[in-house]
Amino acid sequence: MFNTPIIDYNLLAPILIVLGGALLGVLVEAFIGKTHRARIQITIAMITVVIAFAWVIKIHKALSPVAAVASVSIDGMGLVLQGTVLALAFVALMFIAQDNHFAPVAAALPGSEEEAEATVSGTQMTEVYPLVLFAISGMMLFPIAHDLITLFVGLEVLSLPLYIITGLARRRRILSQEAALKYFLLGAYSSAFFVFGGAFLYGYSGSLSLATIRQTTITPGSNHIFLFIGMIFVTVGLLFKVGAVPFHAWTPDVYQGAPTAITGFMAACTKVAAFGALLRIYFVGFSGVANDWKPILTTIAIITMVGGSIAAIAQKDVKRTLAYSSITHAGFLLVGIVALNRAGLTAMLFYLVAYGFATLGAFGVVTLVQDSSGEVSDLNRWAGLAKKSPWVATAFSLFLLSFGGIPLTAGFIAKFSIFTAAYASGNIAIVVVGVISSAIALFFYLRVVLTLFFKEPTAESATVAVPSLMMKIGIGIAFAITLVLGVYPNLLFNLVQSLSNLLV
Repeated sequence: MFNTPIIDYNLLAPILIVLGGALLGVLVEAFIGKTHRARIQITIAMITVVIAFAWVIKIHKALSPVAAVASVSIDGMGLVLQGTVLALAFVALMFIAQDNHFAPVAAALPGSEEEAEATVSGTQMTEVYPLVLFAISGMMLFPIAHDLITLFVGLEVLSLPLYIITGLARRRRILSQEAALKYFLLGAYSSAFFVFGGAFLYGYSGSLSLATIRQTTITPGSNHIFLFIGMIFVTVGLLFKVGAVPFHAWTPDVYQGAPTAITGFMAACTKVAAFGALLRIYFVGFSGVANDWKPILTTIAIITMVGGSIAAIAQKDVKRTLAYSSITHAGFLLVGIVALNRAGLTAMLFYLVAYGFATLGAFGVVTLVQDSSGEVSDLNRWAGLAKKSPWVATAFSLFLLSFGGIPLTAGFIAKFSIFTAAYASGNIAIVVVGVISSAIALFFYLRVVLTLFFKEPTAESATVAVPSLMMKIGIGIAFAITLVLGVYPNLLFNLVQSLSNLLV
């Protein structure tokens, strides 16, 4: 007999709204003239994100393990992560709209390839907006997927648009296209690992459902060989997306080569989605064999924290420094998974919000530091920037201090809560290493701050472009959230704690 599939469109509406906006953007790209296309596209993208966010708030008390034939699980954790992705994406779209990487090259030589490209494409590469919306839809599906097929679909939907938009920079096109190619090739390998691991897990449990895999792991007498092989391969695929060591090699090159606004979008939103998927897999699918995978994940967390911190010290490029900072924070977030308790889950959700907005703000500032040829990311040329633009330097310093976990910033609360959860679960060694890694990381954050405020500008020092209104609003939102959550963390912490339920 045929059973009618159960699909709750009300609970799936946020994803469907974003997909609808992306498809509308494709139609605009095809049928609207280039004169008005940019304004229409950014309007559609931002309205779509706002409506989807409002719908997430509307269904915030919903609980359903069968929102889409048991392949999608709507719970508090999933909705918090979806809302976080949308909030971060809204700010990222402000930066993307103002990023000159997508504008025609103003200083193109007559008859050159750049001039021809600028003439053909109009005022902006507007195809970036529907691609970003498609990526957002995948990011929203990823943390609520309850079986491996849906997880893989979410992984590909979020990844494929990112491969494209990484290579869309008009300036430094060779570097951008090289970054896109590296990202694509390594991403393809990570997807292959994920699929291969899923095949072993299916062979082990006879199902692709995380709940069934969990039930099989706690069955006495089960042969766990296929489980361990599948678990390792699936983990490799996901650790690539979060940039954990030793699967991090793509991160510095991609962060440096991609358009800066896209780098911020990737660094913030992709991490939220990928860690959401890791949380669901380990808290649901593999929780029955926690004693087997905890030592492996603990080792990866330790080498990620230490390796990212040490590598960042040698960097002279601001974007590469932030890339290694991102790797370090991936290690800190893995601590929450190793804790495997409610406190760790809550701490990770708070951490992802705090880290996401600080990251977006930092990359937003990077887009403003320029010279006559465009954006400048050489740290030596940032010397004395505070004397030219004290507010921009202050904002960037706050974001760096939040990364370093300085008190009165959101980053301090995030690190304190995640280390507390790990300590409560008995993982004292990882807490000690985490604190040492934070101290190492603080060195290169303070080095940048000292460069901004205590070095004299030289003839080669970069200047700060006058930010547009949207850029001011975006950086202002990131600045305010980073500061307010550091002073009044309970504004978010209590909300996240009340919603951090996870359907098993």
